[in-house]
Amino acid sequence: MVGKFAAALLVFATFVDAGETEPLFNGKDFEGWTFDVLDPAVKPEAVWSVSDGILICKGRPPGVMRTMKEYSNYELRVEWRWAPGAKPGNSGVLVHASKPREMFAWPKSIEVQLAHENAGDFWTIGEALTVADSTPQGRRWWKKGGSNENPPGEWNTVRIRCAGKTVKVWINDKLMNEATGLSTDTGAICLQSELGAVHFRKVALTPIK
Repeated sequence: MVGKFAAALLVFATFVDAGETEPLFNGKDFEGWTFDVLDPAVKPEAVWSVSDGILICKGRPPGVMRTMKEYSNYELRVEWRWAPGAKPGNSGVLVHASKPREMFAWPKSIEVQLAHENAGDFWTIGEALTVADSTPQGRRWWKKGGSNENPPGEWNTVRIRCAGKTVKVWINDKLMNEATGLSTDTGAICLQSELGAVHFRKVALTPIK
């Protein structure tokens, strides 16, 4: 009886913890987003485009696609893949983004790494965090264990849970990293154009309490 009661409480807690999911990318255009491309001679539409419900990023020149709104206390799901037939490269999801171009093309933020075979690492960009039982290499906090990515060209899912000054990251439903003591708990969300053609087909945010 106790087991059933505990299970019921868990289901209830999960239900009340989540708000209504909001698609940040509508599959048609860039409503709700803005851009920062490092090379001023290159227009954003030369880097970013939408085709058949897929957000396509050429990967060069460096820059970000950034939400116009700021967010805190949420769970974010992003589906991505490296362009089929192309060499896998480097990209990322930046959370709690604030000051533009804090470092090179990147705003002040915390990066959830999507680079090939390194998805789930944290990189700090002008912010700070702590990962238990881990020592950073410069700005990098390594993920737990080996890669859990699908083969290049196949779709992957990253789930990022930002609650207060904590962040957890799952790659394809496997917990890869978690941090506490974040120096910030709110900001915009960015997708990176860094190196290698990358596709996104879902960017959805669910508020949490």
